[in-house]
Amino acid sequence: MKHRIVVLGAGYAGAYVAGNLARRLSPADTEITVVNAEPDFVERLRLHQVAAGQEIGARKLADVFAGTGVRLRLARVTAVDPERQLVAVADGDGELGYDTLLYALGSHVADRGVPGVAEHAFDVTGRPSALRLRERLASLGRRGEGGSVLVVGDGLTGIETATEIAESRPGLSVTLVARGALGARLSAGARSHLRQACDRLRITVLEHTSVEVVEATRVLCADGTALASDATVWTAGFEAGPIAAAGGLEVTEDGRIVVDRTMRSVSHPNVYAAGDSAYAVGDNGWPLPMSCASAGYTGMQATAAIVGRLTGRKIPHTKLAYVGNHISLGRRDGILQMVDDEARAKPKYVGGPKAARIKAGILRTALWGISHPTFGLPKRKRRLVAAPDASAARRSRSRLAA
Repeated sequence: MKHRIVVLGAGYAGAYVAGNLARRLSPADTEITVVNAEPDFVERLRLHQVAAGQEIGARKLADVFAGTGVRLRLARVTAVDPERQLVAVADGDGELGYDTLLYALGSHVADRGVPGVAEHAFDVTGRPSALRLRERLASLGRRGEGGSVLVVGDGLTGIETATEIAESRPGLSVTLVARGALGARLSAGARSHLRQACDRLRITVLEHTSVEVVEATRVLCADGTALASDATVWTAGFEAGPIAAAGGLEVTEDGRIVVDRTMRSVSHPNVYAAGDSAYAVGDNGWPLPMSCASAGYTGMQATAAIVGRLTGRKIPHTKLAYVGNHISLGRRDGILQMVDDEARAKPKYVGGPKAARIKAGILRTALWGISHPTFGLPKRKRRLVAAPDASAARRSRSRLAA
């Protein structure tokens, strides 16, 4: 029997790992299945553009994995059972068994316990939610009298969302609400550049402001201020979903799976995690942030670990780094801020059109790599030494169940 590898999620991390495992492991020994709720590869880093009304082409996952041997199952994951090595899916067929699981279901917006976020706020963490916001912004424009958009949260997502909306829909009044100082983690020069960009795009910035309640047409702040809003966009943090925790995997408070240096679950050795689903400590001793870059690093390490363990080879430690942030400020401006080993902003930064071109190039490179998983396909794929053990384990479990 073949060793069953199941990959949950086909975002930046999941699609990368699935394609690279198919490149390196022999199909005579392995069966790779990717479970994803949507048929397209979603460029999450560009969803703020989608929300702002821009047309972003989508790659069909069926085309991405064509010719790789990877099986695509379009379904929503509802549960994992690591003790029985089963995944429950909502597509009518019920369950999917595995021998090795790569958990890469990503993250979603965290309401931080603020009342009204789920009921009244918009977000850009998924394509459906970005399209919902897009329609709302379009409806405000069709009214012919403008409207007010309130973006809560001044992290990278909040900054990119506010600037993109302000540039794409200049008839709307955009306000960015920051809990602390705007761009507090940036260098002094980058902070100044960010403020100039907000001024240029006529974005109102409210610093040191905490939102405590979100209502349909306004938000209430901790100081008693009420801010009118025709569309409130919540970007004040992210968290992993509850599926891993409900399945008994060891997770952090925000739902991320606790992994060792090789992205292997510390509680269940046949489960790996990558991307926003993984709580991984970088080479600098700090936890990697939820980001596309972290998806790439953790995905590379998970791939190397799975291939190494299944083929009996030494497992290399690939790079786990946090080197900086690439922030788009609309289509023609941006900030490239590098950080040191302590995750502190370096004094120098790159801003303006050059930073925007660098960010666009990174996105194109990431998309190309995921869209061409067979590039550099080795002529001889590695055979498994663990396949017989996996089959024996399944037979043993079947006998016990009987």
